[in-house]
Amino acid sequence: MQALPLAIMAFLLYLGAASWQGLTLLRRVPQRPVLVRALGVLGLLFHLPAALQLIDQSPGLMPGLSTSAAVLTAIMIVLLLGVSLAKPVLNVAVALFPISGLALLLAVGLPSPERTGGMTPGIALHAMSSAFAFGVLFIAACQAVLLGLQNQALRHHHIRGMVQVLPPLTTMERVLFELIWAGMALLTLSIISGFLFLDSMFAQHLAHKTILSLAAWLIFAILLISHHVLGWRGMRAVRWTLGGCAVLLLAYFGSKFVLEVILDRA
Repeated sequence: MQALPLAIMAFLLYLGAASWQGLTLLRRVPQRPVLVRALGVLGLLFHLPAALQLIDQSPGLMPGLSTSAAVLTAIMIVLLLGVSLAKPVLNVAVALFPISGLALLLAVGLPSPERTGGMTPGIALHAMSSAFAFGVLFIAACQAVLLGLQNQALRHHHIRGMVQVLPPLTTMERVLFELIWAGMALLTLSIISGFLFLDSMFAQHLAHKTILSLAAWLIFAILLISHHVLGWRGMRAVRWTLGGCAVLLLAYFGSKFVLEVILDRA
């Protein structure tokens, strides 16, 4: 099957799952986690073949900007569905599923080949740990948004609606920091493997990605240490999480956007 029909089916299934979970947060429909996960898995079954077709169409072994987004969002959905079996993070699907569907549709319509060579096992380790680190930390950022909304609602004594559906504030916060710890472990592995297996992490085409990745690592490290030592939590934790994820987003996709779009057009 061609990539476009696969992408459309994946988008519709993701949209259906996200809509149900969104209506659950608004208390318009009952909670149906099995339904949401089932629609997510079905969407993934269409997403993965489409992403593989996009990779096959790239002349190099490293995918470009739009293809990377399609592959990375598939990884994030796998992580979310897996983690949601043990932790209350399924509400993240409200944002992640539609974003993933749109990323796949854009990748099908706007393929962006990368001009790189082969991938050694060391570079593969770096690439996979980078992808999983971003996936976990993006889920943490979505969790932080929900935590922030919940925190603000409780501060203003709004105890109806979404607040009644979300887990307790302490549980939401604990899950957030568990996700950040996991993401930090993967990001540390990504940075170390990059220095070990890449020729130069500060080469011209990698310098901005390296610097921004190190900056994101530092932001998350400060947050985790301050949470443990100074008791940082609540909205401060939310802001630092979103800030670190924003820097990481620039590191992963900002560099590709500059290299493939701005410099190519110039």
